[in-house]
Amino acid sequence: MRTREGTCTAGVVVAMAGVLALASLAVVWAQGPGDEARVDQVFARWDRPDTPGCAVSVMRDGRIVYAHGYGSANLEYDIPITPSSVFHVASIAKQFTAMAVALLVSEGRVSWDDDIRRYVPEVPDFGSRITLGHLAHHTSGLRDQWSLLRMAGWRWQEDVVRQADVLDLTSRQRALNFEPGSAFLYSNTGYTLLAVVVERVSGQPFREFTDARIFAPLGMSQTRFEDDHTAIVRHRAYAYARGDDGVHRVSIPDFDTVGATGLLTTVEDLARWDRNFYTAEVGGRDVLADLLRRGTLSGDRVISYAAGLAHGVYRGQPTVGHGGADAGYRAEFLRFPDRRLSVAVFCNFPSSDPDRLVRAVADVYLEPTGSDEGELPPGSSAASDGQPPASSDPVSPPATAVEPLEELTGFYRREESDTPLHLIVREGALTILSGGSADTFVPIGPDQFRLGGSSTVGTFDRSAGVVTLRLSGPLEGTFTRQPRWRPTAVELASFAGSYYSADLAVQYTLSVDGGRLVARQRKLGTLLLTPTYPGGFFTSGFYLAFTQGADGAVDGFTMSTARAWKVRFDRQ
Repeated sequence: MRTREGTCTAGVVVAMAGVLALASLAVVWAQGPGDEARVDQVFARWDRPDTPGCAVSVMRDGRIVYAHGYGSANLEYDIPITPSSVFHVASIAKQFTAMAVALLVSEGRVSWDDDIRRYVPEVPDFGSRITLGHLAHHTSGLRDQWSLLRMAGWRWQEDVVRQADVLDLTSRQRALNFEPGSAFLYSNTGYTLLAVVVERVSGQPFREFTDARIFAPLGMSQTRFEDDHTAIVRHRAYAYARGDDGVHRVSIPDFDTVGATGLLTTVEDLARWDRNFYTAEVGGRDVLADLLRRGTLSGDRVISYAAGLAHGVYRGQPTVGHGGADAGYRAEFLRFPDRRLSVAVFCNFPSSDPDRLVRAVADVYLEPTGSDEGELPPGSSAASDGQPPASSDPVSPPATAVEPLEELTGFYRREESDTPLHLIVREGALTILSGGSADTFVPIGPDQFRLGGSSTVGTFDRSAGVVTLRLSGPLEGTFTRQPRWRPTAVELASFAGSYYSADLAVQYTLSVDGGRLVARQRKLGTLLLTPTYPGGFFTSGFYLAFTQGADGAVDGFTMSTARAWKVRFDRQ
């Protein structure tokens, strides 16, 4: 039996070892001639020793039909990536956290309808019940932990973040993004809290519980949750990111949190997890149904996100999966249940785009089945970043369409959040800028557009002299275009002062420097504030909207990201 790693020799011992391997999780090679070479071609640019790369596994019925590694797991010691390389897989962890809770639910020890404050009283009483189900489906309204930590001055890969830090910031919050159950918004905070629930109910550290109840029974010997970033991890693939000088540097998470992230695994081990969806050997059918059941919003509106897994469609086929991104690591795991096909891609550099790579590999094994279009659900690597997916649609509107498009440009804001959408015309197409991404609106009708590569539809209304944009899908909401604004020196001076947030226990000092408004924070340093709409500014991932008191003077501002809305700062 030929493999990419060598050739098996004859003999009874070898034959018996092969039988045992097949019994536990066989490596059954692809049936289609040339499939392996076509997969290799997808990763060809990284199939060399002087670059980071990726590991891939292709599974049918939970058994590997092809697995290989490309590029280097360690650039310092020239260690290649193999299917056995251990990766930090970020938010792919969430489905295992949901599984841990579902096991407790099956035993009657907790309920998805339980109030989180029953187990984690550190969560404030916001006046509305936040259930475990809300947390699992990202419908709790809780502000995202990573946004809050960044606002509070944490520096990624410089400051260690612990579970206690997340609990502390959560306990300080005085408001939610929205009423629990009324909307979907991806929030890592919810899954960190679910891990705390598992620990407090089981009486075991989260790592021990998941080892004993999930990973060991499934034979996932190279998989574990890790809450100590200094731990020695055998066969770990280090992650890298290019610096401003173009040179690779180590880029590994230094946080000690689990639940929302913190999972270490291999593309080989993930096949054992994939197989459990068919065999239900761990948990049983009812537990797996809990993981796959889509969440609902008020009014019985069904969302794409289940419990740590997101439903979608690709090439006319239903999909279930999740992506992940932390520091230099990127990962994607996508299942095609009706075809009993799954693909996992783990990479160790930020620009790898495993969401695209997984689908490119799936294309090798999926016969054409119709339309390539379908929704990209919340929880895929694009949507789980809180941003619309990148467009792959070629758009070449006629020259006559450019002028009307200009009338739609500007900053659009909704009442719930200070994070605006910025619309511009780029290369003759209406383009939406949000959170560092740029995506194209494809015309589908008068004043109606589809966000390229997704099911999100935007509809403009120009009545009453005010332009509004109504979005469907994961970005659902109504946004109103804001007046253009170029503040004068006098206006900028009115914002100078010291501002404190009780939600974050942090202070920012604003001043005018060289005709520009800047913010200074003890750990983040000096941040340049760029005007957006009247009273609004953008800086380093944050949006600020200033408020005025009864006397008309500036009395504070709110700070927002895509996942944490209107955190209050009061002028001192």
